[in-house]
Amino acid sequence: MTQMKPAICVFCGSRPGKEPRYLQAAVFLGHLMASEGVGLVYGGATSGLMGAVADSVLEKGGSVIGVLPEFLSSKEIAHKEITELILVPTMHERKLLMYEKSIAFIALPGGIGTLEELVEVTSWNQLGVLSKPIGILNVNGFFDPLLQQLDHMVEEGFLDSQTREWIEVSADPEELFEKIIKRSRI
Repeated sequence: MTQMKPAICVFCGSRPGKEPRYLQAAVFLGHLMASEGVGLVYGGATSGLMGAVADSVLEKGGSVIGVLPEFLSSKEIAHKEITELILVPTMHERKLLMYEKSIAFIALPGGIGTLEELVEVTSWNQLGVLSKPIGILNVNGFFDPLLQQLDHMVEEGFLDSQTREWIEVSADPEELFEKIIKRSRI
């Protein structure tokens, strides 16, 4: 029986964004993951940062698992070149499968879907449903407003400081990757 390589779930936009550094960070992270023998679990699309991180892992010979709801397979354009594409009926099944197949999570810039996935895994960690490292790659200060909001929630007594501290943050992909790997104990 072959042992599955560890994989990190990356949440990110299905669009490239306006700032070229977002795309550069996605490519750098993908290359880094593959060179360190860590696979990618992601949303399964070819477009935007999602496609860039998947392509960059593949370029370096890494493993990529995409999980895509059937109804999005034409809208987000399913990536046919990845190691494994899993089509599921619903968004809930997509997220659950992505969470199960991952040892950790990293969020890159993205839209409301990225935000929703990041908040959900943070909530699940807080509730004890998951116990996996979470990282934010804060490229060009993209997540600064969210981080300020999380700090405000702690200050106002709506979020415990341990949950906030559980989220690793860095603008440097290598530094964030090292923190996440250290916390995941692989």
